[in-house]
Amino acid sequence: MFTFRGDAHKIYLMVKKQKGIDSNKELKETAEIKSFYETLDSKTLQLIYYRMIKEQNGTGIIPIFVTAIPWLLFLFSNKIQEFLFENMLIWTIFVSLYLIILTISAIFHFKEKAWAAFHIEIIKDILDER
Repeated sequence: MFTFRGDAHKIYLMVKKQKGIDSNKELKETAEIKSFYETLDSKTLQLIYYRMIKEQNGTGIIPIFVTAIPWLLFLFSNKIQEFLFENMLIWTIFVSLYLIILTISAIFHFKEKAWAAFHIEIIKDILDER
């Protein structure tokens, strides 16, 4: 069933249908990650936490990528127009490739940020329990 409620609602619906976490791949993976982090001492866990914060905040290359290319094209617009608009095929290929790369990069960017937030929350919960 297609819905705009997102993955959180899909997980809720899956868990509602299933009885235990062993039958759900995502919950089983989460439990394995948490149990691994619980085996580490607090000092090591704190260092991992700092690194995860760096990773979460350091994934800023995509916003630069999104804004840099159009500005670069704007700076050299006269010369680019002369070259690209002589042959529309080159322009079409460039725009298509740029949009494909941009879309794929944005998807990876937000997935990386989500995984970093996921690990950070698990680590914070473990450190708060100790």
